[in-house]
Amino acid sequence: MRKRTMLVACLAWTFPFLAHAQADLATLDDDMAGPRTRMLVLGSVHLREQKDSKAEALAPLLDKLAAFAPQVITIEAIGGEQCDMAARHPTVYGDDYCRGTDKARAATGLDIPAAIAGVNRALAAWPANPAAAQRRHLAALFLAAGDPASAYVQWLRLPAGERRAGDGLDQALVQMLRELETRNNESYQIGARLAATLGLERVHPIDDHTGDSHRLSDTKAFGDAVMAAWKTDRSLETVIAEEKRLIQAPDLLPLYRYINRPEVSWAYAEGNLRGPLRAQSPQHYPQIWVNGWEIRNLRMVANILETVRDRPGLRVLNIVGASHKPWFDQWLGRMPGVSIVDAQAVLK
Repeated sequence: MRKRTMLVACLAWTFPFLAHAQADLATLDDDMAGPRTRMLVLGSVHLREQKDSKAEALAPLLDKLAAFAPQVITIEAIGGEQCDMAARHPTVYGDDYCRGTDKARAATGLDIPAAIAGVNRALAAWPANPAAAQRRHLAALFLAAGDPASAYVQWLRLPAGERRAGDGLDQALVQMLRELETRNNESYQIGARLAATLGLERVHPIDDHTGDSHRLSDTKAFGDAVMAAWKTDRSLETVIAEEKRLIQAPDLLPLYRYINRPEVSWAYAEGNLRGPLRAQSPQHYPQIWVNGWEIRNLRMVANILETVRDRPGLRVLNIVGASHKPWFDQWLGRMPGVSIVDAQAVLK
C-alpha cells in the first residue's frame, strides 16, 4: 500500500512537467503585454541572374512595399563584421569570403572594425536634417565598413547635385557608388531604393555563411553529389518555367506575387531538401549540405532578430532569395512577440 501511495505521489509530481514538455513554445506569447514585431518576408529571384530585367520593372513592387512602410529592411548580404572575422581566419573560411574594402580603406584610413565604430557613432548622433557633407561622410564609412548597400542608401538620399566626391568619398568611391546604380541586384534595386524612398538611413545585411563553409577534402565530389541529388527531384520544374515567363514582363509585380505564394514556397522547400535527403552517398555529402543549409538559415534568422532586439514592435521587411522564405516564415513566426505578415496581402 505504501509503495502504491509513493507511486501516485511521484506521478502527480511528474505529470505537470510532462504536460509542459509537450506544450508549444510558440504559444507562450499569446497574452504578452508588449508590442508585436511584424515581419514581412519577401522571397526574391536573384536579379543578377536575370540578364534582361530592368530596374523600372520593379516600380509597382516598390509601391506595394512602400505602402507596408517597413521601419527596418534586411537584405541577403554578408555584413562587414563577418567579412572581417573571416579574413582573420582564412584557413577556416578561405581567402575570398567577401569583396575587399581596400579602396574605401585607402580613402578613409579606416579598417572594417574602425569604420563600423564610426558608423555607429555617426548614427547615434544623427540629426533630423543632416547636411550633404554628413551623408557623403557616412556613405564613405559604410563602404569602409563593408556595407555598400547602406552606402548606396546615403548616396540616393543626397540631392543629385550633391552626389560628388568629398567628405571621405574620393573619385574611386564615387565611381563605385555610380556603378551600384546599374547593378542588377535586389539588395540595391529593391532594398536600398526602398530605404531611401522611406527616409531610412540604412539597410541591414543578415546573410551568414559561417555554418556552411564545409571543410571537406574533395569539394568537387561534394558539389557533384549535391547537384546529382537535386536532379533526382523535379518539384521545381514548373516553378522555374513560370519564373522564366514572368521575368520577361515589363512589370515584375506578378512575378513577386507568384514566387511568394504559399504553394510555391513549399515547392522551393521540397526542391531544396527532398532530393538530398533521399540520396545515397557513401560520404553522406547531400546530408552534409542539408546540415549547412539549415545552419545558414538559423543564423540568418538570428541576425534578423538582432536588428530589432532592442526595438520591439517595428515593421520589418526581409528581402531574401525565395528558397529561404519557407524557413524564414516558419522560424521567425515561432519567435515570441513576432507576427508574420502575409506577403500575398501586401502584394495584392
